[in-house]
Formats: sequence, C-alpha cells, structure tokens
Amino acid sequence: MFGGAGIYADGTMFALVVRGVIYLKADDVNTPAFERENLAPFTYETKDGKRGVMSYRRMPDRLYDDPEELATWARDALAAARRTGVKAGKKPTSKTGASRKRVPKKAAIRRRAKK
Repeated sequence: MFGGAGIYADGTMFALVVRGVIYLKADDVNTPAFERENLAPFTYETKDGKRGVMSYRRMPDRLYDDPEELATWARDALAAARRTGVKAGKKPTSKTGASRKRVPKKAAIRRRAKK
C-alpha cells in the first residue's frame, strides 16, 4: 500500500516508517499539535496516479534528540490509533465479504529484504 513498515504496540499500528522518515498516527485529538508544527499528513501515489492521504503525520525532527518528548508524542499517537479501533491483522473486507489472503510474517519479511 505505502511501501513502508508499520510500528506496533500491543497489536495496534501507531506509526509508520517510509524512506527513513517516521510518521505518527493522528486524529482529531492530536492533529492540532502536528498543525502547530506545520507537519503535513503522509501522502502517497495510488495505482491510478492519484494522491492518497493517510492519517499519519511526520514526526517532528527535534524528537530524535528528545526521548522524553518523543515518548509523549508516541503515547499520543498510540492513543489516536486505539481511538480508531483498527488492530493488526484486521483488514477491511470487500463488499462481497471476501478478504485478502494473508502472507505469513516470516515470508513477508524475507520478501521485503530481497527488494
């Protein structure tokens, strides 16, 4: 979908890493903090050439040097992810009720490592 890696806590994805950049989950509660820092949402190009927007925002660079504040932002991102209610392994199904075949984790990791 976005060509990156997810960061999880207790089965809940609260951050993602794409091209060496960390993005944290945002919702109505914590988005104002990202907006105060002028941090735009994560976007990607869809298969049909359009721009997709995800509810993740770039982590402020200053957090790499401030582990205490990073922990605060990470907790807020995890809380935002929990409010959305999407857990790891729960994928939306199509209108017909069919879901995508899951690839075992080890196979997915090996495939990613070969790229």
